[in-house]
Amino acid sequence: MKTRGFVVTLCLVAFAFAPANLSAQGNYAAKLISPTVGQVVHPGQTVRIEWKAGLPLKDPTGCEMEVWLSVDGGSTFPMCITPILNPRTRFFDWTVPNTPTNAAVLDIRFGCEGWYPECYSPQPASTFVIR
Repeated sequence: MKTRGFVVTLCLVAFAFAPANLSAQGNYAAKLISPTVGQVVHPGQTVRIEWKAGLPLKDPTGCEMEVWLSVDGGSTFPMCITPILNPRTRFFDWTVPNTPTNAAVLDIRFGCEGWYPECYSPQPASTFVIR
């Protein structure tokens, strides 16, 4: 019986010192500014990807952002198109790959390796075309 009480106490202490909100999905949001819905881009073209983002942390030191590309309307995001970005970054100049699609969607991700979960912010309302 003493062991169970010790385990319960240990769990309560662990939760007391855990981050207040481990489900970052509800606290992180990004909104794509460019490319715009329906915009047509071409392989080899340099396009500025620009977004607004509300970060879930006041001090995102040690955190990162990445932008991922879907060519199937947002069902999968197999292609990371940026290097690891500073989370305060709000644009990236991207060279469009030769992956023709009428349903390109971007996902602007935020996370902090090891201490804050990776959060996703897919932008299906801003589907664009790669011709």
